[in-house]
Amino acid sequence: MRVLRIINRFNLGGPTFNAALLSRHLPEPYQTLLVGGEKDYSEDDSLHILSELSLLPIIIPEMKREVSPLNDRIAYLKVQELIEEFKPDIIHTHASKAGALGRMAGRKKGVPILVHTFHGHVFHSYFGPITTGVYKQVERYLAERSSAIIAISDKQKYELVEQFKVVPEDKARVVPLGFDLDKFQEDFDIKRKDFRDFYQLDDDKVAIGIVGRLVPIKNHEMFLRSIEHMISKGKKNFRAFIIGDGETRPALEDYCRKAGIRFNDPEIDPDDHITFTSWIKDIDVANAGLDIVALTSKNEGTPVSLIEAQAANRPIVTTDVGGIRDVVASDITAFVVPANDQEAFDTHLSKLAESKELRETMGSPGWDFVKSRFHYSRLVKDIDALYRSL
Repeated sequence: MRVLRIINRFNLGGPTFNAALLSRHLPEPYQTLLVGGEKDYSEDDSLHILSELSLLPIIIPEMKREVSPLNDRIAYLKVQELIEEFKPDIIHTHASKAGALGRMAGRKKGVPILVHTFHGHVFHSYFGPITTGVYKQVERYLAERSSAIIAISDKQKYELVEQFKVVPEDKARVVPLGFDLDKFQEDFDIKRKDFRDFYQLDDDKVAIGIVGRLVPIKNHEMFLRSIEHMISKGKKNFRAFIIGDGETRPALEDYCRKAGIRFNDPEIDPDDHITFTSWIKDIDVANAGLDIVALTSKNEGTPVSLIEAQAANRPIVTTDVGGIRDVVASDITAFVVPANDQEAFDTHLSKLAESKELRETMGSPGWDFVKSRFHYSRLVKDIDALYRSL
């Protein structure tokens, strides 16, 4: 059974991990050809993940994040050529651009089974009402012509089927993401020492991290305001880490300057309030070194950083958006606060920063909570069962 798996782009994130793990671990009789576009200029690539799994993907340079009639047309024709050569029984697309081009090309070429995974969606908090309406209409058209649509959480399925009405109920399936989580438990003490030595962190200093692209939807200013609040209350025994990079970094650094938040400009200083690390590929090392993980997004599908944080037994403070409540145990492994409630976020982040006992109490259940729900072995079984049913 031949599967043509198409992903938007090979950047660091949940879609790449899942496309790669499925391509590598789906059992016989599956043969998978993995195809993707190039990463955005502001992102770190994930080709090292593919290399570690001995995967050789086909990259279509014209399949880019932004809408471009010329590039999109070229990418569409290249996907058609791959279909003619590979002759897939199934096309499985991941995320919006790949989903549109892959499903349209598959329908044009008569591929019998078309599956699409929504890793997130753009139906709120991204664009204005006109652009959002266009995206909804496009996705409704594509969903009607798909064999199955995968939502990665119950909350996302509700949004796609009931709230935004872009996917018919009879085609919607819930298949949570899956990851290689074992590494977050391996050599933990060594990794913790490596991270904290590199960033010159004393043993008793609390490290608070937020992981992800620096883009508006991730709402990092909320995180900065919370750090500013802690500083204003005279709290000194902490350092925050912004792990990732992207278009809003200059604005975030400017916010720090105006607010009097010391950060690494240009070098790391143990007395800084915040360290911008850019991308860290060995995120298991970073999670071992952190004490708390935060998330401030306005919209999320399944936030990978929170799954990884729990795999490393790190407690969490997060906004209540998208599929958050499907991936954390509220008030057990994570404090979940309303999306726009700065005061609640500040309160819970400070509470964790001040209490080692609370951090240990909330961190310890994390591994048991995620190890069976979000391990890639479960993902592979679920997708195999779905393909066979279709």
